[in-house]
Amino acid sequence: MKPVGIGVVGCGNISEVYLKVARNFGILKLVAVADAIPERAQAKAEAHGLPACSVKDLLANPEIEIVLNLTVPAAHAEIGMAALEAGKCVYNEKPLATRREDAQAMLALAERKGLLVGGAPDTFMGAGLQTCRKIIDDGWIGEPVAATAFFMGHGAERWHPDPEFFYKPGAGPMFDMGPYYLTALISLIGPVKSVCSAARASFQERVIGSQPKAGQIIKVETPTHIAGSMEFQSGAIATVVTSFDVWAHSLPNIEIYGTTGSLRVPDPNTFGGQVFVRRFDAKEWVEVPYSHGYSEQNRSIGLADMAFALRTGRSFRPNGRLTYHVLDAMHAFLDSARERRHVDLTSTCDRPAALPMNLTPGSLGD
Repeated sequence: MKPVGIGVVGCGNISEVYLKVARNFGILKLVAVADAIPERAQAKAEAHGLPACSVKDLLANPEIEIVLNLTVPAAHAEIGMAALEAGKCVYNEKPLATRREDAQAMLALAERKGLLVGGAPDTFMGAGLQTCRKIIDDGWIGEPVAATAFFMGHGAERWHPDPEFFYKPGAGPMFDMGPYYLTALISLIGPVKSVCSAARASFQERVIGSQPKAGQIIKVETPTHIAGSMEFQSGAIATVVTSFDVWAHSLPNIEIYGTTGSLRVPDPNTFGGQVFVRRFDAKEWVEVPYSHGYSEQNRSIGLADMAFALRTGRSFRPNGRLTYHVLDAMHAFLDSARERRHVDLTSTCDRPAALPMNLTPGSLGD
């Protein structure tokens, strides 16, 4: 199968892992990199043996079929729309966009032009979450009736080299880490029906502790502690907390509670992690071995899934409907907190298909 040409826009912190892992999938051919800061693009290009160019030249390159958009969240829609206008498919880092209307415009344009839109996260395609998916599908815990999901830490300003964007609208803990948790829950339980929440920004300013901007002050412009619940279309109810305001905690990442047992889900920001089940008649949790591969860092597997879909015409898992539904749900958390009401989602999506078992490395069964 002919490889699909990939152009990378955005050469920041996350680009390194994409550029490394993409080479593990024969369906992907890295063609060029670009960044608004030319020196940053040149550094990545030299490190990975690729040409660097301007964004304009990258979008005009006929060899590029998919633009991997790794810009900051505020630029996701702008670059995504420019790529679609240039006739390229788009795979955005999370979130799909910062505003619902921008994401809707991308999806509508892609539909008109017969192009594909998708995006991160793709960690739900890893061994840990695919094993959890099989446990649920095989009925080990019965019908899921409830879940809990907790992401809690104290922000990225202590370690990220350029952390300001984490505290701007379209970021914060819900838009930064929420995509991992909500995508995992949707892949395991199904689409969301409604949301109810409360939110606050506990600290009005943050001090950067990482280089090269140590000591600079960040003005917080988005909620940094969001707590609420989601009702799924299936009737299951999840309690969700995302926070940059917590120094320490001992809560699980995700647990799912079924009619005949409980499932402990690994960190959805990883591809592996330990999976535990405790059925109604058991006295302790039991670790379950992986049913699927891709347990190591495989950020680019979703991009590969899109590339296979482009070549074969089949659907792909981290598609635009899923990524938009996650965006819609995240906004619903903030809308609910601001307006002090339940918010019914107007979007939906299909539960993404499970991966086949026993895949060879670099393959998705195509």
